[in-house]
Amino acid sequence: MDTSEIKSPVEGPLNGTPDPPSSVMSRKKLGIYFIESEDRRMAFGRGYTAGSTPVDIHGKSIVDLSKTGGWVAAFFIFGNEMAERMAYFGLSVNMVAFMFYVMHRPFSSSSNAVNNFLGISQASSVLGGFLADAYLGRYWTIAIFTTIYLAGLTGITLIATISTFVPNQDECDKLSLLLGHCEPAKPWQMTYLYTVLYITAFGAAGIRPCVSSFGADQFDERSKNYKSHLDRFFNFFYLSVTIGAIVAFTVVVYVQMKYGWGSAFGSLAIAMGISNMVFFMGTPLYRHRLPGGSPLTRVAQVLVAAFRKRNVPFGSSDYIGLYEVPGRQSAIKGSRKIDHTDDFRFLDKAALQLKEDGANSSPWRLCTVTQVEEVKILLKLIPIPSCTIMLNVILTEFLTLSVQQAYTLNTHLGHLKLPVTCMPVFPGLSIFLILSLYYAIFVPIFRRITGHPQGASQLQRVGIGLAVSILSVAWAAIFERFRRNYAIEHGYEASFLTAMPNLSAYWLLIQYCLIGIAEVFCIVGLLEFLYEEAPDAMKSIGSAYAALAGGLGCFVATIINNIVKSVTGKNGQESWLSQNINTGRFDYFYWLLTALSFVNFCIFIYSAHRYKYRTHQNQVSEMEKLDMPINGSTPQQYAGK
Repeated sequence: MDTSEIKSPVEGPLNGTPDPPSSVMSRKKLGIYFIESEDRRMAFGRGYTAGSTPVDIHGKSIVDLSKTGGWVAAFFIFGNEMAERMAYFGLSVNMVAFMFYVMHRPFSSSSNAVNNFLGISQASSVLGGFLADAYLGRYWTIAIFTTIYLAGLTGITLIATISTFVPNQDECDKLSLLLGHCEPAKPWQMTYLYTVLYITAFGAAGIRPCVSSFGADQFDERSKNYKSHLDRFFNFFYLSVTIGAIVAFTVVVYVQMKYGWGSAFGSLAIAMGISNMVFFMGTPLYRHRLPGGSPLTRVAQVLVAAFRKRNVPFGSSDYIGLYEVPGRQSAIKGSRKIDHTDDFRFLDKAALQLKEDGANSSPWRLCTVTQVEEVKILLKLIPIPSCTIMLNVILTEFLTLSVQQAYTLNTHLGHLKLPVTCMPVFPGLSIFLILSLYYAIFVPIFRRITGHPQGASQLQRVGIGLAVSILSVAWAAIFERFRRNYAIEHGYEASFLTAMPNLSAYWLLIQYCLIGIAEVFCIVGLLEFLYEEAPDAMKSIGSAYAALAGGLGCFVATIINNIVKSVTGKNGQESWLSQNINTGRFDYFYWLLTALSFVNFCIFIYSAHRYKYRTHQNQVSEMEKLDMPINGSTPQQYAGK
């Protein structure tokens, strides 16, 4: 169906008043007439500020924006994300070792448990994004879930502090651990550990999708420097994530070695508590966006309305037009109108207004064009974050498998011996370095190549990251083959927890640095892409897409691990992912990930090539025009133009 098939009604709006000529001309550019009615009952409420106008914590319009928002407000938000990432990475690295050495669980089950924790903490971000966009707003969602996060960290600290919560540690040396002779954790002890661990994961669900969006909300989109500020914000945001990771891989590991597990986990809880106080201190400075009502309800209404009118042709004699409310304000709180597009045309049936609908039709039968376009945008966005799942699989595998590699290698740096659990700090350091030099080196170089003012478009950055991740996992396969052969040749085949003094762990830095570069380009580009492309009233849901991809990456990593173990460990054969890394075939496993990543990259190239950046509605110049008389018209008269 072409847009030309969408017929204009003979009359104007339902009241019979014809549209002004300028309005007709502007609509012809879209190839469509929108039927507008002031009389329709709106399910999402009215009386709110138009579009995405920022409000204060009480929901009132901010008169003087200079006293709120900006970089000062953003830095209060950075602190909260830094502490959350510090706890996230601190648990992801230390929990595997804690379960093995303290709870006496095998490496394989410990890794899967941590992968599930990482997956739940990210995949459940959709819930946090939904609550923020629908009811609570981003500020209150962060406030509630960051408190839950702190409660979970406190519970984990109690486990590591009180001996009742852990099995007996007497007569449990390294040999007993290897042979599995240490007293295993009781079922109730593991149940309590999993409970507080997943409470922590649930707390992260409300923080992760909201913090980046809430920080971006602090910048005025009417400013001529808005795009530049937004680009720099997401880079600084990920820099705060990286600093949190670096602290987790160094300071927290040091505290654990020096003062024990209780102090290590306790330091994470203290950091989270301090960041919460800092976040609340910035409350008077924050700009807020009104929640637009349940996005899931709006999506369901579009699907139901489109299904109910699936057999009604656009050329029907009862056809009036595609429905939209008048003025610049949509029927959705906190959202501007969105232009009609030709994608997913079957969904246009939801906005198909018939004579029988009347002026007060139910939104389950008749939706506005903006509401339909919201659903289209959500559908169009799905392929891009989906293609980052494989990157998150690699990140997850590196967090666990590379630690097992490091146990067999010499981690001395001169006279300094770094703990094995410190090794993942190097991707963080590479990210920190790249982000610090990004605008001085990378942007000018890429600007000459692409001609893009930011050096590369958002999708180009995601593609660069995915390409570099393939190089990272391919190098991991090459080095692992060399490391395994070296261990067998020098008699270390059975000693998989013994460091080989003549083989440095710093060969791992190549794969670490490459995956760090991949993260910078892919994740930062993805976050910015999702924030800008998501509908106004679904920014948190858009950001949750990135977290959901991360969570699915963790689950996919667990699924791949289980499949590989099942397939390669048949008939008494040694699995590729054997607990004894020297008899396993981690190199084959890395090559499998390389192949999957390459296929995924090809799918991304196809998806990115087909994707069209959406045109933003209500540009600043037009928004300001609506506030003043134009050609003798009052603002209200002009609202329908």
